[in-house]
Amino acid sequence: MAAGNRWWALIGLLVLLSISAVSAHEELEEPQEPTHPRDHQLGTYKHVWPKIRFDWKIVVGTIIAFLGAAFGSVGGVGGGGFFIPMLTLLIGFDQKSSIAVSKCMITGTSTATVLYNLRRRHPTLELPIIDYDLALLFQPVLVLGISVGVSLNVVLSDWMITILLFVVLLGVSAKSFVKGVETWKKETMTAKYLLDASRHLPSNEEGTEDVEAKCTPGGPSNHALTEAKKAKRVEVSILDNICWKELGIIVAVWLVILALQIAKNYLRKCSMTYWSTELLQIPVAVGVTSYQAMNLYRGRSVIASKGEANMKWSLYKLVAYCACGVAAGMLGGLLGLGGAFLLGPIFLEMGIPPQVSSATATFAMTFSSSMSVVEYYLLKRFPIPYALYFAAVTTVSAFAGQHVAGKVVKKLGRASLIIFILAFTVFVSSLTLGGIGIENMIRKIQHKESLGFQNICTYKT
Repeated sequence: MAAGNRWWALIGLLVLLSISAVSAHEELEEPQEPTHPRDHQLGTYKHVWPKIRFDWKIVVGTIIAFLGAAFGSVGGVGGGGFFIPMLTLLIGFDQKSSIAVSKCMITGTSTATVLYNLRRRHPTLELPIIDYDLALLFQPVLVLGISVGVSLNVVLSDWMITILLFVVLLGVSAKSFVKGVETWKKETMTAKYLLDASRHLPSNEEGTEDVEAKCTPGGPSNHALTEAKKAKRVEVSILDNICWKELGIIVAVWLVILALQIAKNYLRKCSMTYWSTELLQIPVAVGVTSYQAMNLYRGRSVIASKGEANMKWSLYKLVAYCACGVAAGMLGGLLGLGGAFLLGPIFLEMGIPPQVSSATATFAMTFSSSMSVVEYYLLKRFPIPYALYFAAVTTVSAFAGQHVAGKVVKKLGRASLIIFILAFTVFVSSLTLGGIGIENMIRKIQHKESLGFQNICTYKT
């Protein structure tokens, strides 16, 4: 009861803070000129920041943000496919400002989800629900890929990005849906097997639990299951549920790459110093990922959430997975997403349980999205009142979504619901973001603007 009161008190505080932020900025000017010092000199882009006030647009936008964050937090994808169209078409932001505010909302969603997951445990093993070894393998190359993808976003034309966005997200959605159907069938078989086992062993509850764990998709192997029999599941504190060494390395990588990104943004494009700063990210990210990959290859580290404690990874698999991490980051940066849209399906293909896949993908996304928010804030690319309000909404929604989803999955015994939510969120995002891209292309054609490649050295924002 006391824990429940604490959660409600936290939600109430977040709501009060968001209302205060809106009320304190009722007189925000509309629209606003770019505030970056170089924007006044270049005069090439004008940010549109509508005045913030409580009206039907804010109400509808809040509902969309709440639902998007709830689905995104459960699926482990953030919800950017809901946020960007809402901010652009409904609230009235320009596209670049919409992406910046969306990153603030995604950061709120992912941060709340990670805080909620810090105290949760693996569904079948005595492990944290966040796989820190898996995050350490993917997070550095994910952030590196996002940096490369942002540069590609400048170079490629809008129609190329729109087609790529539509094809990639539809493919990911279809693949996730198929994976969800397979998991659903396995769960159905598990339930039937448990029912038959309970009829033969009506008084052996412990044996029934072992059968259930063994048949859970992505659950432990026989060896891990035997070890798990020796002790019952116990409650652990949040501090004991965190792998501090891996977390420290991930935070250190985040700080170093963030510093390099901030320095790069204040340098002249295509100068020697600019490219030197850009290239410095490669040894940092690749070095850390290679270190973790070698540990997995030699058996010094394991992806324990798969339930195969003694498994050694082949060099081919490790290279392929790291390449997928870079690709996920590149597509995330190119398409304005967080990268977790592709990480979740990759983790599922690796055999990671859906609950762990969602939690770990969100954990990785927190670092990439927060890095973008810091950069956007320093460059003053979004209005703080809107960012505070919608970030508060998505934070509350993430807590609520995780709580409700956890209850539903536990009651129904259907972890595949998480995969279906992932597929649904990605599918909706493909339609909404694809629609925004088509609308932008039509507008450019009407204004006879260029639809070809752009030169990153002469690109002006």
